[in-house]
Amino acid sequence: MADNSLQENRLSLARASLREALARYSHLRQGKKNSNNTELEAALQYQLDILTSTSEKLDYNIIRIATFGLVSRGKSAVLNALLGHKILQTGPLNGVTQWPRSVRWSVPLSFLDSEEPPQPPLGKGGKGGVQVELIDTPGLDEVGGEVRGEMAKQVTRQADLILFVVAGDITRTEYQALCELQTAQKPVILVFNKIDLYPELDRKAIYQSLQALGNSEQLAPAKVTEETDSENLSDRPNNPSDKSTAKSPLKTAKSLEIVMVAAEPAPVQVRVEWADGRVTNEWESPPAQIDELKHKILTILNREGRSLLALNALVEARDAEANIARHVLKLRQTEAEDLIWQFAKYKALAVGLNPVAFLDVMGATVADLALIRSLSRLYGLPMTGYEAGKLWQTIFSSAGGVLLGELGSSFLLGFGKTAAAAAPHIGFSTFAGVAVTQASLAAYGTYAVGRAAQVYLEKGCTWGPLGQDTVIQEILATIERNTIIDRLQQEFKI
Repeated sequence: MADNSLQENRLSLARASLREALARYSHLRQGKKNSNNTELEAALQYQLDILTSTSEKLDYNIIRIATFGLVSRGKSAVLNALLGHKILQTGPLNGVTQWPRSVRWSVPLSFLDSEEPPQPPLGKGGKGGVQVELIDTPGLDEVGGEVRGEMAKQVTRQADLILFVVAGDITRTEYQALCELQTAQKPVILVFNKIDLYPELDRKAIYQSLQALGNSEQLAPAKVTEETDSENLSDRPNNPSDKSTAKSPLKTAKSLEIVMVAAEPAPVQVRVEWADGRVTNEWESPPAQIDELKHKILTILNREGRSLLALNALVEARDAEANIARHVLKLRQTEAEDLIWQFAKYKALAVGLNPVAFLDVMGATVADLALIRSLSRLYGLPMTGYEAGKLWQTIFSSAGGVLLGELGSSFLLGFGKTAAAAAPHIGFSTFAGVAVTQASLAAYGTYAVGRAAQVYLEKGCTWGPLGQDTVIQEILATIERNTIIDRLQQEFKI
């Protein structure tokens, strides 16, 4: 189990990172229109809302667990079994769940073994504890393609842990959806539901097939059924002869956990003998077989739940801040172009008229630095000393040839210009020719520096001492071995 203070430290770092990001963009939330482009304004405000909600999620220690799966796989039933009450509607008809729905889970603290007591207390928010929310979603094959994709994207973004529910051999649609979910850098538990409908041998065979899907790339290809996506797998418990075709996995599921459950077992007929001698046959619903899944979830949450919460919040905030930067650059595009050309014009004029080579070089460098600072203030994007150093690396790598050429030409042509000014017999035309050449190089160099600065300001907003990428690296460097996060490390792209 991760050290308590270590997990709290990770949460504190994540909170500090998000608070700094919110403070950085506070000027965008003052109700003032930043542009006449209403579409861009709406997109910007949406990303700011994501940043705010992510920060609030961290402040209240809310861990979200989302279910995904095709229609009639028993997603709502699985959540009801975890909750211990039938809160979410279920039924024999397809499509009972139309929209994502969130339910608070009062976690049974006494459920875990005594040697692994919950640390910190689950089910209570605030300092030291976490709250758990369960999110139910519609069947992935029930809603339209674009609507389904956007719904899944939003729920996945909010989730810290994903339950992917199947009811037998995995279908092509399920397989593709599972691969897409794994690109979200979230831990996934594959829940094999409705095991009560399968004979023991069939159940074991399906479980082994799912295990092959979840193992490393060295294993044999996973089995994917050729059945149509709309067919309900629970209709096939007594047909073990159904064939499967091999399909190479698109993505390795190294962090995949597999658990078998019967969330809402089918009623069974029981013989009842009454005191008066009557014998009747009645239908009874057996209790849910959910303890293994419950134990798996609580073990993950107690071992690394707050670390997952911190990392997922940072990844979500990183994506939101990158989108904010991109939208801000688009909103300020006209003003930024005017600013760059204004600096280029004045720098060209100063360099062209100045006869002293040393002052040419110093003035050009100061003008470029002033341009970078002005762009930073215009966009409202960060520019610390750390970032300024990184910016110069970016400038010299992307526009280094132009900039060095400008500096070299300043020395060479500057001395020539100085000589022309100092020796009237050389002629004004020589001075003017050298000045125009040097001014053109200076203007183009400023334009190149301005473009490089724009690129860095867009890409570099998540770096710095408390930037999301920096904090993610710090957390991953201290992650314990043989944990879900340890297996997910390679997917936290920085």
